[in-house]
Amino acid sequence: MTEARAVPPAPRVGPAIAPAPAAKPADGEDAVVEIVSLYAAQKKIYPRAVSGLFASWRWALVWFTQILFYGLPWLLWNDRQAVLFELASRRFYIFGLVLYPQDFIYLTGLLLISAYALFLFTAVAGRLWCGYACPQTVYTEIFLWIERQFEGDRQARMKLDASPWGFNKLWRKGGKQLVWIAVALWTGFTFVGYFTPIKSLWAEAFTLSFGPWEWFWVLFYAFATYGFAGFMREQVCKYMCPYARFQSAMFDKDTLIISYDAERGEPRGSRSKKASVDEVKAAGLGSCIDCTLCVQVCPTGIDIRKGLQYECIGCAACIDVCDGVMDKMNYPRGLIRYDTQNGLQQHLSPAQKLRRLFRPRVVIYTVVLFVLCTALLASLLFLRSPVKLDVVRDRGVLARVVEDGYVENLYRLQVMNATEQNHRYQVTVSGMEGIKLEQVAELSVAPAEARWLTLSVRVPPETAARAAQDRKGSHAIEFQLRSLDGASSGATVVHEKSTFIVPR
Repeated sequence: MTEARAVPPAPRVGPAIAPAPAAKPADGEDAVVEIVSLYAAQKKIYPRAVSGLFASWRWALVWFTQILFYGLPWLLWNDRQAVLFELASRRFYIFGLVLYPQDFIYLTGLLLISAYALFLFTAVAGRLWCGYACPQTVYTEIFLWIERQFEGDRQARMKLDASPWGFNKLWRKGGKQLVWIAVALWTGFTFVGYFTPIKSLWAEAFTLSFGPWEWFWVLFYAFATYGFAGFMREQVCKYMCPYARFQSAMFDKDTLIISYDAERGEPRGSRSKKASVDEVKAAGLGSCIDCTLCVQVCPTGIDIRKGLQYECIGCAACIDVCDGVMDKMNYPRGLIRYDTQNGLQQHLSPAQKLRRLFRPRVVIYTVVLFVLCTALLASLLFLRSPVKLDVVRDRGVLARVVEDGYVENLYRLQVMNATEQNHRYQVTVSGMEGIKLEQVAELSVAPAEARWLTLSVRVPPETAARAAQDRKGSHAIEFQLRSLDGASSGATVVHEKSTFIVPR
């Protein structure tokens, strides 16, 4: 416990975002100096390693998210990359799905689901995303683990930073930086592998023959990972991430948050491990032994004993380390725990807190999330057409009268096969009496291919004459794309509306 006395300065509490400004507002060079001074005043945080239930959960999610991120581009599906977003050809492969820009509605649905899931989890249990699955948290955990392998735990790192430069410090710092850079570059490479086939990208990596945009995004993403996880760390959460600012709007007094039981812990103070409970009570002390380990393990350097603070990312490291101290002191666990404000103030039982879980905002978020998920899945599985038809009237060629008095309009049709099988289609048109295609329009579309087709559509002179009498320049028509493969191609008929222009 001797190490516990090396305590950082008392953190800010409550809604304060920055130290109190000077009496007279600064501008120009004074403002720059003030900002530089603010960051200079931020002392480096040396989070101590911690083990326990919540640390295990956090590392489980680190492994899960990174296996998913690094592994998906190498997974094959139907002899192609399982997840690939080909921006050049504007095709997006997600396992068995082939999506086009016209399917942007699904991305919108996914974003809405993500937003409501974030609202729901936050209303129920605070910043679960920040503490366990946020990329900043995940990569900071990875980079901190690498740092500990080279430089040791908290006290060893502090001692190394304070020591003069020598061979020991040079190889430890240099080795750490090299591994950081390697992880960052591999992360940037993997990111680009979602947009360029990763096997061809891997071959290009050996000859450094990336294209300009590939170089840019590999290095940009690598630099962001290296800078955020290696150096900025808690500053990203405290100053750059907007979530810390608006999270309070989603909290209420029945939200589970990391809480210090002041009633049980105060007054805090050191005591002998052999002191009996009666001796501790006689000394007027609570359960907190003031070891400050909860501060030392905090990745943002706050003291949870001072109450809820916006810097708290809900990682529960302080719970794990405090439970370990309580075990050593033979005290009950839970001095720092997940609890609600109402639970602490009113001494609610777990059953009472569970009943308060089903409050209006949680129920609304759950219902909306269920509806969104159901609608998205139903649309993808049952309503989404395996073929798409876009029709554009050729505006470069005006409506014209051709042989035998027929009026002709030209159209460009794009047929997109959203499956991974070859299909044959026939195009027909309807909507005006006697309307017809100049030629029979049949085409074969390869798997995940988009084909353009130029068609001449004509109406007989008598129909054109009646249409001209209506004094309407444009008339509604409809194109039909019929499958010649029967039910094997999914939807047998796809409809697309357009207009036919009749000159007056």
